[in-house]
Amino acid sequence: MGFAVLPALIPDIPKVYDVYFASFNADPMGAIMLDILFPGGITDEFRKAHSEGTLSYWHTAKTQYTWKCVDTDTEEIVGMGLADIFFHERSEEERKNPGIGWLEGKAKERAEKILNPLWEVRKKIWGGRRYIYCHVIGVDPKHQGRKAGAALVRWGIDLSEQTGLPVYFEASPSTYKMYEKMGFETIKEKVVHKAEDLGVKADIEVPLMVRLPSCAGGQTFEEWRAKGFPAWDH
Repeated sequence: MGFAVLPALIPDIPKVYDVYFASFNADPMGAIMLDILFPGGITDEFRKAHSEGTLSYWHTAKTQYTWKCVDTDTEEIVGMGLADIFFHERSEEERKNPGIGWLEGKAKERAEKILNPLWEVRKKIWGGRRYIYCHVIGVDPKHQGRKAGAALVRWGIDLSEQTGLPVYFEASPSTYKMYEKMGFETIKEKVVHKAEDLGVKADIEVPLMVRLPSCAGGQTFEEWRAKGFPAWDH
């Protein structure tokens, strides 16, 4: 029994996002984010519209990739990941904030208070540089504890090693320790979501994490940044 991490296919879209929604619902910060991003709830009608929207986006996306973690015995999709892979430097126009087009009014304003600070930090750190931005790693709660999450992270690490690109990830406060064990470091920048924006009792800090490939020569992210982000041989 084991796992295989594979590119998600068009017929996988509903199941991949079932895993996404289930994994977020099972995590305290994830559940808050679902409420902010999809305030109407995860209904059957919403899932149908979301799948159609995702398929439409896949026809135009140039940098964003979705992958699935499959149980090799049952062929069930037990985990998923979503990342932008920036192989080349990008212009100011190419890295423009796309906004939150699916929300309006107060719901949009609330979501912008949460997402825009994350966007601004990424913009400050990376600018148009080449890197991998991991949006999501999710595992179906029924399969957590079986190392599916670690398999997905290893897939991202392998991609980093193959391409020589650093991996950047906004972790959940409840899961960042796993990423530390797999070689990610928490950087000095902080994004703190205000309690009133989240609808909770206390502010929540988002751990911002980076893992450099081995071609970086063992230096930390802060050491690399202090040198002005020089290129390394790959």
